[in-house]
Amino acid sequence: MLGGALALKLRNKLYLILGFSAGAVVAVAFFDLMPEALTLAGQTHQSSTIISFVALGFLLYLFLDRVILLGHSHGHEAEHAHEEEAGVEARGAVRAASLSIHSFLDGVGIGLAFQVNAAVGLVVAAAVLAHDFSDGINTVNVVVRYGGEYKRALKWLVVDAAAPVVGVLATFLFSVSEDALGLLLAIFAGFFLYIGASDLIPESHHQHPKFLTTFMTLLGALILYIAIHFAV
Repeated sequence: MLGGALALKLRNKLYLILGFSAGAVVAVAFFDLMPEALTLAGQTHQSSTIISFVALGFLLYLFLDRVILLGHSHGHEAEHAHEEEAGVEARGAVRAASLSIHSFLDGVGIGLAFQVNAAVGLVVAAAVLAHDFSDGINTVNVVVRYGGEYKRALKWLVVDAAAPVVGVLATFLFSVSEDALGLLLAIFAGFFLYIGASDLIPESHHQHPKFLTTFMTLLGALILYIAIHFAV
């Protein structure tokens, strides 16, 4: 919620927030999700298989983005303006939903870690808190980036903030094997790589000072790397 509130407050400097968010999303994929996936699923799967799931996530998101959500005709622009606007907003909703599902899995990870012991649970919870701040920023950015109003972004922010709590509570009802959780995290790493590389980085650089946006992207990646490193 705090991360999203920051993004809403600085909406006049959105390109800088987008630049930071791009670095943060890519950093979460490289420094958090992929290593965690390799750790959890590495005992039963080869690393090449786990990386293939990362690629699967990337390609699935590409297919969803390019074919399903943009599958309508672009001819007769006046006739299809409303449909195209709805499609663009749908893209933002899908991205916000993927971030929320990732946050839910974060909560599942916390709950399962506490089932091992309290010390492991606290370490995992610290890691989640370290990058969930950026998740709030990212959630607001992807909704606004695709034409959503700030009220709509706030609703998705609430969903994303509640998702880890729901994930923790869900672990009282079911258990997920480390192997399955690792593969799910690998798929979401692919999702995040696509969101960062295809959406946030190009948008942050579009008609804006390249040095500042590049600096913010690198800063976002660095801060998330440090937060994840010290949290773990």
